[in-house]
Amino acid sequence: MGDSRRAVMGRPRGFDVDQALERAMRVFWARGYEGASLAELTGAMGITKTSMYAAFGNKEQLFRKALQRYGDGPAAYATRALEEPTARAVALAFLRGAVRTTTPPGGPSGCLAVQGALASSDESRAVHDLLADWRNDAGVRLEERFRRAVNEGDLPRDADPRRLARFIMTMGFGIAVQAANGLAPAELDEIVDTALLGWPA
Repeated sequence: MGDSRRAVMGRPRGFDVDQALERAMRVFWARGYEGASLAELTGAMGITKTSMYAAFGNKEQLFRKALQRYGDGPAAYATRALEEPTARAVALAFLRGAVRTTTPPGGPSGCLAVQGALASSDESRAVHDLLADWRNDAGVRLEERFRRAVNEGDLPRDADPRRLARFIMTMGFGIAVQAANGLAPAELDEIVDTALLGWPA
């Protein structure tokens, strides 16, 4: 009997961890952190609460893993944009990427990093702070890239890298909110075009 019990406890998981995390990410993306119930998460993941705790930890730990997956996957456009050859191309790639990511065919609209923090109680303060740090980090990386553009002569000497980064971040998250409100990609692309009309030459 002891050997049988060890076999049951030691057998491999009967589900695809990667696929389960992908499904959890989509629930958090659609519902936000507090709006996503454990029943909804485990239902989408196709596993029991016990299996979820064993594989991913508690709800907050699961969210952290889902946010990392989001950053490495759907939101990876923000990192790729930094590799563009000019500051304007960086800004354009960032905002176009925001449009594509927040309006996926058949997927959740909006941005997980925005949706995730719409409702935040004291109990969820750690998640609120996590998302704020995640968004702020993206802004810092944009600022650093724009500062390099000033040093290289790609942006005018009087251009303010921090102000430009905050502008692009604000536009990016504004696009996410408008996407959640139902604006189509073409309409959001028009907003991007308008936003860059005043880009410093």
